[in-house]
This record gives sequence, C-alpha cells and structure tokens, in this order.
Amino acid sequence: MERIESGNWASRLRRFVRTTEEEHCEFCSKAIASRHAHLVERATRKFFCACPQCAFLLSGGERFAALRARADALHDFDLSDDEWQGFRIPIDLAFVFHSTPAQGPVAMYPGPAGAIESPFAPDGWSRLVAANPTLADLDPDVEALLVNRMNGAREYYLVSVDRCYALVGLIRRRWRGLSGGAEVWEAVRDYFRTLRDDVETKDRVHG
Repeated sequence: MERIESGNWASRLRRFVRTTEEEHCEFCSKAIASRHAHLVERATRKFFCACPQCAFLLSGGERFAALRARADALHDFDLSDDEWQGFRIPIDLAFVFHSTPAQGPVAMYPGPAGAIESPFAPDGWSRLVAANPTLADLDPDVEALLVNRMNGAREYYLVSVDRCYALVGLIRRRWRGLSGGAEVWEAVRDYFRTLRDDVETKDRVHG
C-alpha cells in the first residue's frame, strides 16, 4: 500500500505525470530545489514548478496564482444529507472551489480517467457559504472545500487545491476494473488518514 506523505503535494502531483532526476523552473529553466514554489494557471488548472524569481513575478496576476499549503478540518460543518443530494454530485467524494475564469463555484470529483467537472449552482454555493461563513475566505483557484462522505464519513476540509488533484491522481493510478478494486479505496482511506494527521500536527504546533 502506498503511503501518501505530507509536504510538497504539488511536486508529487507532477510526478504522477512525469519523473525527472533534477527539477527545473518551467518558465526560465533554472534548476530548483526539491521544495519549491508552484503556480496554477487559472484557465487551464495546470500546475507549474517555479523558481523564486518567476513565482514572484508571475503570481497574483490574471493568468497565474501561487499555491500555498493549507489543511484545515471543519469539525462543525453545516451540510445535511438532503442538501448534499441536491448538489447532484454522483459520488460522495468531491472538491469545490471558486473558479475565476468560470466566475463562480466549480465542483470536481475523481474518476478512473481523472478529474470530472460537475455543475454547481451558484445559489447552492451561496447557501453553503451562508451556513459556513469560513468558506467565504477561500482563495479563488488555489483553495478548495474537500468533501469525504464515503461509507458514512462526514469529513470536510479547507485545503490547497493541489491536495485535491493529488487525490485525483492517486485514484487514476490505482483504479482497476469497473469498481476501482479494493486497492484504490484503501489508498483513499490512507490519503485521508494522512490528511487528518497533517491537520492534527499543524493544530498542535500552532495551538
């Protein structure tokens, strides 16, 4: 079973697609350390490795946004089963973020071929924010509400969006057959165990 460790999630996400002995800034080609800045292109939702200079120059504009680590558990999240069903997301594992290009909320859920977008009505998001005001603080394009309601779970997190795509990549790599197979769902459980550990560690350090 693959252990999903805490740390540089965007770098591991890129390794689902390619592996290199030495990493380089994807804007200026300068060699960079294993722990480095990452940018997301708002329109395409693609991740890019960046040196400090390029990250400083390019982030915060209309095209690119800088990722920053975030992992917070929402222990008293207000979302009923009926409300969740009303969102019409076909599985009980999804993430939602505010998309600048779409000018509104976007819901994504993992599948065997990657991330799948699901319509998310703006009025539904407005009701969710009204019931859970902390959602109003999400940084567009780079932070997401991660929902795990599988097998009776009711877990809600505010996380950097690279963690969500890391989960998508994990499922895509591990999926077998029509139902995914036991290995992929054990890997998903391990992912959330690690996420809970990360949150608890952060809370103890900053508590």
